[in-house]
Amino acid sequence: MLATLIRLVGDFELAEEGMQDAFSAALERWPRSGIPANRRAWLVNTGRNKAVDRLRRKIVLRGKLKLVGAEAAIGLQPGIPAEETAPEEVEDDRLRLIFTCCHPALAMEARVALTLRVVCGLPTLVIAKAFLVSEETMAQRLVRAKAKIRDAGIPYEVPPRAILNERLSGVLAVIYLVFTEGYAPTTGDTPTRPELCEEAIRLGRLLDQLLSGEVEVEGLLALTLLHAARLAGRSDGAGDLLLLEEQDRGLWDRDRIAEGVVLLKRALSRPAPPGPYAVQAAIAALHAEAKSFAETDWAQIAGLYQVLVRLQPSPVVDLNAAAALSMVDGPGRALELIDALAARGGLDGYYPLPAARADLLRKLGRADEARAAYAEAIALVRVDAERRLLERRLASL
Repeated sequence: MLATLIRLVGDFELAEEGMQDAFSAALERWPRSGIPANRRAWLVNTGRNKAVDRLRRKIVLRGKLKLVGAEAAIGLQPGIPAEETAPEEVEDDRLRLIFTCCHPALAMEARVALTLRVVCGLPTLVIAKAFLVSEETMAQRLVRAKAKIRDAGIPYEVPPRAILNERLSGVLAVIYLVFTEGYAPTTGDTPTRPELCEEAIRLGRLLDQLLSGEVEVEGLLALTLLHAARLAGRSDGAGDLLLLEEQDRGLWDRDRIAEGVVLLKRALSRPAPPGPYAVQAAIAALHAEAKSFAETDWAQIAGLYQVLVRLQPSPVVDLNAAAALSMVDGPGRALELIDALAARGGLDGYYPLPAARADLLRKLGRADEARAAYAEAIALVRVDAERRLLERRLASL
């Protein structure tokens, strides 16, 4: 409903206010007059009229000609018919809304927050907790993001086919960041935030429905499902993180793993070559389908990481590739690669780098060096659960 109302009034805040007014009117009128046959149409049209009323009041109070033009523009937009709205029309509005919230003119943090608020409908307080800021601070950020969309004239539309892939990659990046912040929070005292994972999966499902056949949409949805399937096993009863080899695989969600694998196979069967998300999903599937840590197909995982290095070159991918290679060629070769990676730079302050070094040094029996590397990682980590995991590894020496 909000997506359609934004299309009609052309302004995020005005649409949200109109929607709230429409719900208030429904609570007042429906008990007396009965529920209309098409509740959605009634709410959207009432919200549109309420938005016009708000603009008229602002015109009287402020006397701004720009607002007169805004009222006229809304007046030119027809309401929606009282009969049932076609599902594809609703879906088109949702798709426009996603691309608007994820417009590249907005900072990435603003895109994530605005998507959670406007598309997912999460309360501002919940989003503020995810970003570890106050509700007031997050409210101000959201207001600024909406104002930028309005003032910059960012179109409420799905981009033309010529630039769709470019813009789609930005939308997928936002969904991936939402999921990652839920699966492995960057700050705070909780090991996971499952509610953010669920919102990312919901967005992925929506995109998969609206943009059927897009390889990277299917790949990202498969990736999030396969990772989310392991959430219940990622921590113990005390809230401490568990390493992959420590997890109880009986707690993993087999239905989600099966769904993720089906999506992955569908993506890999497309004529278009797989992208980074599909390759990551293939790695996640190998982990998820392995009967045990020892029975994991590490050789294939290491090979897939080499593909990912070519598709998405970055120091973080190089670090993960080296860690996977340690399970095939041994910790000595992996340590050489990680030390070379550290010398190149680009991961300064990134705690997984010294943590990975520490694990390899421990396996090589170089205890003193491992202790120093663990201490370095502990000094950099920001999440309490991850700090406790590193401290446990250090104590084991």
